[in-house]
Amino acid sequence: MGEEKKIVFQLDDSRTMEISTGKLAGLANGSCLVRMGDSIVLTTACSGAPREGTDFFPLQVDYREKYAAAGKFPGGYIKREGRPSTKEILICRMIDRPIRPLFPKGFFDEVQVCGTMLSADGVNEPDVLAMLGASVSLMLSDLPFDGPIGAVRVGQIDGKYVINPTIEEMKRSRLELIYAGRPGQVIMIEGEAEFLTEAEMRDAMYAADAAIVKQCEAQIELAKIAGRPKKDYKLYQVPEALQKAMEDFCAGRIEDVCVIPGKEDRSIAMDALRAEMREALRENFAELSDQEYGFMTAIGFDDHVRDVTRRIILTKQFRPDGRGITDIRPLSAEVNVLPVVHGSALFSRGETQALVITTLGNEKDAQEIEDITSPESISNKRFYLHYNFPNFSVGEVGRIAGPGRREIGHGNLAERSVSKVIPKDFPYVIRCVSEIMSSNGSTSMASVCGATLSLMDAGVPITAPVAGISCGLVTGDNGERLLLTDIIGAEDHFGDMDFKVCGTREGITGFQLDLKLPGIPIDLLCEGMERDRVARLKILDVMEACIAEPRADISPRAPRIDVVKINPDKIGALIGPGGKNIRSITEDTKASIDVEEDGTVKIMAANLEQLNAAKDRVIACTAEAEIGKIYRGKVVTIRDFGAFVEILPGMDGLLHISEMADYRVAKVTDICSEGDYVTVKVIDIDNSGKIRLSRKAALKEMENN
Repeated sequence: MGEEKKIVFQLDDSRTMEISTGKLAGLANGSCLVRMGDSIVLTTACSGAPREGTDFFPLQVDYREKYAAAGKFPGGYIKREGRPSTKEILICRMIDRPIRPLFPKGFFDEVQVCGTMLSADGVNEPDVLAMLGASVSLMLSDLPFDGPIGAVRVGQIDGKYVINPTIEEMKRSRLELIYAGRPGQVIMIEGEAEFLTEAEMRDAMYAADAAIVKQCEAQIELAKIAGRPKKDYKLYQVPEALQKAMEDFCAGRIEDVCVIPGKEDRSIAMDALRAEMREALRENFAELSDQEYGFMTAIGFDDHVRDVTRRIILTKQFRPDGRGITDIRPLSAEVNVLPVVHGSALFSRGETQALVITTLGNEKDAQEIEDITSPESISNKRFYLHYNFPNFSVGEVGRIAGPGRREIGHGNLAERSVSKVIPKDFPYVIRCVSEIMSSNGSTSMASVCGATLSLMDAGVPITAPVAGISCGLVTGDNGERLLLTDIIGAEDHFGDMDFKVCGTREGITGFQLDLKLPGIPIDLLCEGMERDRVARLKILDVMEACIAEPRADISPRAPRIDVVKINPDKIGALIGPGGKNIRSITEDTKASIDVEEDGTVKIMAANLEQLNAAKDRVIACTAEAEIGKIYRGKVVTIRDFGAFVEILPGMDGLLHISEMADYRVAKVTDICSEGDYVTVKVIDIDNSGKIRLSRKAALKEMENN
C-alpha cells in the first residue's frame, strides 16, 4: 500500500515493542501493526454514518485469533474459525472499555475496531497488543478520539513487578493486572491476584503507568508522521430551547423522583414524568418531526436526570435510595435453599439477588479449553462459574438467547475471583451457576458472595470465604469528587465509575474497573480500593454468620470421589489385558475410574459403599508385595521343588518345599495342590523382583499372635 512508518521503543531493559502503519489495511480509517517478540496483532478502525434514531454511541469491537498465526489447524470437524471463543470475547471487552470514554458526547457515528492476531510466538500474549493497537489505529485515523492510551499486563514475580511478562513467567506470578490508561491516569483495570494487599496493587499500577508513558509518547510520534487529519463530525445535541423547556417543566418535581428509594417505583415515576413532559411541550416544538422530537427528548431528559442525580449526591451527599455515602445496602445470606442440588445459596444486597448452585463431578466434567497462543494448546479447567442474567431480573420482556458478552464477562470476573480459594488437590470438578433473580447493581459481586456460600454448602473445602463489592464515583464541574460505596444501578448509570474488588480477609483475588471518564488519578482509585476493602470485611461478617466454614463432608447427594496413587508400572496390571480388569471393577461396583500416566487413579461412585468396593479392588490389583507381610494366596503352579503362589493379582512368589512346614516335607502335593489357598509370609524380594514365600514362618507368626 503506502510507505511503512515504524516506531520501536523499550518498555523496560529487556522488553521491546514496535508499532507501525502503512503496510497493511490502507483503506481503513486507521490501521497499525503492534509487535512484541514474534507476536503480531493487526488493528483497524473504520467508521460509518449514524444509525437512524440511535441515541447512543454505536462502537463495535471485534477481536479474532487465527490458528494459522500459531502454525496450527482448527480442531474438530470444521477446519475454519467460527464464532468467537470466550477468550476472544473477553479481549473484545477489554479493548472496548478504555476507548469508549474517549469519544465526544453526542458522537453517534458507527465505529468498528477490529483486532486480528497474525502471528503468535507462544511467548508473548497478544491481548494487550490488541488493546494498544486499538488506540494506535484510532490515533492514526480521522476519527475524533481523545487519545492516546497505553495498555500493559503487570505481573508480580518474586516480589518484583514485571511489565508484559511472558506466558511462562505468568505461571509464577501472584498478580495478573491488565492496565489501560493515559500518563498519570487510569481508565481500565481488570485481573486477578493471589491475596495481594491494596498497597501492592497501588505499586503495580504505578509500575504500569511508567510503561504507559512510553507507549503514549510513541503513538504521538507515529501519529505526527503518519496520521490522517481529523475530520469535523456532527455531534447530536439537544436544541438549547428544548433543553431549557424540559428543565423548566421538570423543575421542583424531578428532584423528588430522583430520590425515590425503590428501583421499580423510581422507574415508574420517571417514565410518567417523561411522558407528561413530552405531551405538554409538543405544541411548542411543532417544527420537529415526531421522530426528531422523540429522539431529542429522550436524550435531553436522560441528561437532565443525570445532572440532577449527580447534583443531589454531590451537594447533599444524599443517594437515590436514601443511604449514606459509605453505607452498604441491607444484606442477607442463606444456604441449602434447594433440596436436590449439591450446594446452593441465596445472597441478597438490597434489590440485587443471586441464587448460586454448585455441582460436583469427575474428570469427564472438566471443561476443555483450546488456547491458540499457549504452548500447551489444550487444557482442562476444573472450576468454572457461569452467570445468567434473565430478563425478569430487571422486570423486562425480551428474547431468550445464549449468553452475551456481558454475561460472559461478569461470569469470568466472578470465576477468577473465587478460583483462588479452591484447593488444588480437591478431586472434584466444580461448576457454579449464578442465576440472577433481581438486579439493581453489582450482580457480579453478588455472584461472588453467593458462589462462596454455595461452595461451602456443598462441602468444598475452600481456604477462605471471598466477597465482592463495588465502589462508584461522582465528579463535579469544579473538581468535586465523591466516592460511593456499594453503588446501585442508577448510580452506575449516572455516575462515573464502577470499581469492583473481590477478596478474602487476607487480600485481593479479583478486580475490574469501568470508567465513563477519560481517566482518573491512580491515588483516587486507591481510595476507592480502600473503600471496597472496608465494605468487603463487613460483607464477610454476614456471610460467615450464615455459614462459618465449609461443611465437614461433601453433600450426600454428590458423587463420592477418592484418589489412589499407584506405581505407574502397575497401570497395566490395573487395566488388564484388553481392559479386562478395570472393566470388571467398573461393572461390578458401578464406579467410574480415571487412570493418569503418573499413577493417579481417581474413582467416582454414587455412594460410599460402591466407592470403597472399587477402591479395594484397585488396591488389590496394584498393591506391592512387602517383606514381612502375610498374604492369603492361590497356588497356581506345582513343581518338585515347591509351589508358585499368587499373593496379589498378577503377582506370585516361590514357596520352596523347605518353607512349607516346620518339618521335612516329602512331596509338595502333601501340603497343597493347584487351586488351593495357602497362608504365606514374604521373606525376601531380590533385586530382580523375585519373591520368596514361607508357609512355615506365616504359621509360626499366627500361632504367636
